[in-house]
Amino acid sequence: MTHHRLDAARQTLVLATPANGLPICTYWGARLPDNADLAAVATASELDLTGGMLDANPALTLCPQSSAAFPGQPGLVVRSVDGAPLRPVFSKAATKRSDALSLSYGDAALGLTLTFRFTADEATGVITASTTLGSTSPILCDWLAAPVLPGPQLADGMIDVAGRWCDEFQPVTTSWSAGIRTRDNRTGRTGHEHVPLLYLPARGCTNTGGEAHALHYGWSGGHRMLAEELPDGRRQVQFGHASGSDLLPGQRFVTAPLYLAFSDTGLTGCAVSFQRHLRDRIVNWPKPDTPRPVHYNCWEAIYFDHSLDALTAIADRAAALGAERFVLDDGWFKGRDDDTTSLGDWTIDTAKWPDGLTPLIDHVHSLGMTFGLWFEPEMVNADSDLARAHPDWILGPMDQPLGRGQFVLDLAKTDVRDNMFNQISTILDAHQIDYIKWDHNRVLPFNDAAQTRGTLDLLHRLRTTHPKLEIESCASGGGRIDFGILHHTQRVWLSDSNDALSRLRIQHDAALLLPACVTGSHVGPRVCHTTGRIHSISFRAWVAAQRHMGFEMDPRELTEDEAATLTKVTAWYKANRDWLRTADILRLDSADPTVIAEQQQAADGSRFVVFAGHAGTSAQIAPRPLRLTGLDPTATYTIDLANRNDISSLSRGTPALKSGPVTLTGRSLMSQGIALPYALPDSMWIIEGHRA
Repeated sequence: MTHHRLDAARQTLVLATPANGLPICTYWGARLPDNADLAAVATASELDLTGGMLDANPALTLCPQSSAAFPGQPGLVVRSVDGAPLRPVFSKAATKRSDALSLSYGDAALGLTLTFRFTADEATGVITASTTLGSTSPILCDWLAAPVLPGPQLADGMIDVAGRWCDEFQPVTTSWSAGIRTRDNRTGRTGHEHVPLLYLPARGCTNTGGEAHALHYGWSGGHRMLAEELPDGRRQVQFGHASGSDLLPGQRFVTAPLYLAFSDTGLTGCAVSFQRHLRDRIVNWPKPDTPRPVHYNCWEAIYFDHSLDALTAIADRAAALGAERFVLDDGWFKGRDDDTTSLGDWTIDTAKWPDGLTPLIDHVHSLGMTFGLWFEPEMVNADSDLARAHPDWILGPMDQPLGRGQFVLDLAKTDVRDNMFNQISTILDAHQIDYIKWDHNRVLPFNDAAQTRGTLDLLHRLRTTHPKLEIESCASGGGRIDFGILHHTQRVWLSDSNDALSRLRIQHDAALLLPACVTGSHVGPRVCHTTGRIHSISFRAWVAAQRHMGFEMDPRELTEDEAATLTKVTAWYKANRDWLRTADILRLDSADPTVIAEQQQAADGSRFVVFAGHAGTSAQIAPRPLRLTGLDPTATYTIDLANRNDISSLSRGTPALKSGPVTLTGRSLMSQGIALPYALPDSMWIIEGHRA
């Protein structure tokens, strides 16, 4: 038996490779000492035998096999091209270890090879794993799991993520019990409903304390997740493409990367590892030294009603408020007056834009802003020149239900991708456009991994040809957010809801995966278009300033006081965005369930800002103290309210923060916390802290 270990910051993964058979994960948890006896670790994890069992426990390998009498779900399901099931028996072939650990196994009789690959990132604390299946002749692959790992024993539940349009990133807690918790996402995209993310908190784990394991599958198509507890008590976790994603026979199948994190400081420790890894290893920044610009998006100001006069007036107002990027949304291309027509025909509408987009772009540039444009390249309307010319380019049957009045283009086809590339690139070549908002407004008619690969190929080709271009991933809001799409894009539109109260919760839970710098958040209209709620401009602005800030309303609706408040908050964002770009988002445990709070902390720990949002009316009269996290217990910190002007007249007491700065030790701030001034529902306190 040979043993391999991978270390990444606070976690260690140990693999045992027997002389014959597939490798087994014998340990995944807190970092082991450098001199740990790995053979002893493996021996300590071996199970006893008793009545009603086989004479040996079938191993929970990195790819459990039915041929080995494994009693749970297999990690590989393959068939010959005539549909007959194949049951491979793999034996060891090769091991390579340099910057990555690669373990290869073969079944000579069936002509199959299975390779597991692992890398460990000490700086971000993330271990990345993947599985590759090769075949000497074409086969059908119904299911291939990324390396299968054991679930923790001292855990009562698991947290995966669901959601819907305008209410994304909803954590779902399920108890471990005999049987399977599974998700098999058939929508063909990551989806609002099935985010490929799983947290496994140990008993007693909170946001800021206790042990947690976490896994993210970095794939932008349909995915499958299962967490199974076997009759003998062992637990396994599998991630892979949705079952049956590869519709055609092939000779090589590769899972997406599976990203692994472990924390002994609560859920937040895993979240920080994912945030850092995405920001520093996954996203390819076209201009890495450029501050994240304040957006203006015109969608909820004008919808399809484009006119140069209105948009130049809006641009003037947006620039005066502090916007630095102007994005022209849906409605600019030929015949696009509503969402039933013209997708696929990416030429400028001469009825709306008789002189083209250049006059607007020039005006935006004269105001010191860059220019961005909306596309939805994966879709086509039946009422379009493209669909009439190429009905064979539509994915699925013509009588399928439409989604938002549109079909999906079959991007697995090279000529379809070439057409989209040429249309988009022509627009980019003819105009000074720095940014694309890339939308995806319907699910696929059926799950197909080739469609996802085609989309990623098109994105890669555009970014290679236009290397300074930044792209936002939008899919009716947060319908496609994962490390796979973010390898080719630099921003996500987290939700189509600009309701600040909804956003407060969505942003808080999305921080389990996403850093602030990629998470778009906009100040919406006074009356929210998706909920009808009305929030103060202060609350709307501060919620947007928690992430990559922008505006998405008609700025001409603002009163002088509202404009002054928005300008002030925008200036605060600009003054702090450089250090906030690399800050960790630490989700806080609040004693008051109506308070949703987080602490964004600089990489060197020298400063932080706490956003404490009041999402409802508290059960008690006075606000409960808020405890911070991640501070040096022996250091002293000066904290102060950044928005003292928001204190309500109903606050009649004298809490320390109300009157001025307070200096306390890190231990005090993390143990006793700090008393907040009274706050109305739907409001936010901003507490800035600096280490002395």
